[in-house]
Amino acid sequence: MLLRKRLTLFNTLLVGGILLFVGTAVYQTVNVSLVFQVDRRLTGVANRLIQEVQGVSSGEIDPSLLSDIEIDPSYYYQVWSRDKRLVKASENLDQVAPLSVAGFGRDQPVFLEEEWNQETFRVLSVPLVVGKRPLGTLMVGVSMSMVDMIRISLFKVLFWGLLSAVGLVGIAVWLSTRKSLAPLEEVSRTAMKITRAGDLALRIPYSGPKNDEVGHLIQSFNKTLERLEELFNTQKRFISDVSHELRTPLTVIKGNVDLLLRMDCVEEEEEEIQAINREVKRMTRMVQDLLLLAQAESGRMPMDFQEVSLDTLLLEVYQQAEVLGGGKVDLILEEIDQVMVWGDEDRLKQVLINIVSNALTYTPEGGEIRFSLQKVSGKAEVQIADTGPGIPEEDLPHIFKRFYRTEKARTRSEESGVGLGLSIVYWIVEYHEGEIEVESEKGRGTTFTVYFPLLEKEK
Repeated sequence: MLLRKRLTLFNTLLVGGILLFVGTAVYQTVNVSLVFQVDRRLTGVANRLIQEVQGVSSGEIDPSLLSDIEIDPSYYYQVWSRDKRLVKASENLDQVAPLSVAGFGRDQPVFLEEEWNQETFRVLSVPLVVGKRPLGTLMVGVSMSMVDMIRISLFKVLFWGLLSAVGLVGIAVWLSTRKSLAPLEEVSRTAMKITRAGDLALRIPYSGPKNDEVGHLIQSFNKTLERLEELFNTQKRFISDVSHELRTPLTVIKGNVDLLLRMDCVEEEEEEIQAINREVKRMTRMVQDLLLLAQAESGRMPMDFQEVSLDTLLLEVYQQAEVLGGGKVDLILEEIDQVMVWGDEDRLKQVLINIVSNALTYTPEGGEIRFSLQKVSGKAEVQIADTGPGIPEEDLPHIFKRFYRTEKARTRSEESGVGLGLSIVYWIVEYHEGEIEVESEKGRGTTFTVYFPLLEKEK
């Protein structure tokens, strides 16, 4: 999950939890306060009635004593004798059943909630005594409909208020984290641009405070880029200068070697000169590859983009491979679709030639190299598979690096390169917005798969 989403979720849940706790506390406080007010009023009404009842001297309750007492019509009362016989009830009460059956036989006053006619009542049951002699029970009740209404209204207000507050907090946190993390997103985008384009001159713009954590991070990142750019430019200049300086003496050496080969010389001398000629050719190829890599990494690789028939190009590479292989390995053409791509024909051919040259170099005599080309999910898929010794798993992530060689798996020969061919392949594929994958199993061979975007009309 993205950091922005995690921060939003965490802060929203935190604020929501706090609001839920506060809302619950408010609800319970108001509820207790309402019930307390109801109980206090019930107690007041009960006390007025008890004063009259406790005035009797006989063992029986005189109903006439309660006739002149006026109470709020929203309150109900019942006076019961000690044998649970109704002695007196308020005029607004049309039932003879006890307001609270559980209120009988109590030693102390008790508040109970009872259901009556699908309505909740709060009932105070008070034992009536004269001295130590029990006279009966007084029950005073009041409807809780108003309290219930307040409870429901309060619950709705708190519930919707909580949802609204959580929603607003979520939006606010999302927007604030978006603004706060925008520089980090810019860091990520810049890093991706550098990775794709290889342009270390890019810097991360930042207009916020420089003394906070994000400001320190971006300043450190930009300083790192500045240092890397300096080192990288120094390296490129060195490679380019050395390559240019080597070309002239190599050209002179090759010219003199060719001259010596045309002159009469003994067989031993000719063998030595041929060995020198081979090494000169090898160094010349290395210098050319270094120059090409320097151009690719600096973004100045010359390209002539046009429509290219990739199937025709693959067939040409197949024919060249037959000549280079000299019949030592079997070259097998599998499925070849007609595919058109947008690219530089010479560079695309260079990609295929470099991969095939590797396969020819490392596939033993009698082995196989298979070629295939097909359309897969809007892309051109080129596969070149050999039955050579394969590449160790630990070497696979590094084979596109300059000068990297898997010597433990592949034996170096005079015809083998210096580890630049696959680096050039990687950069050319990148320039064509393609992808390259390698699958290899030690002792069973290697398969290179290259993907190029199809022309729009081919999709």
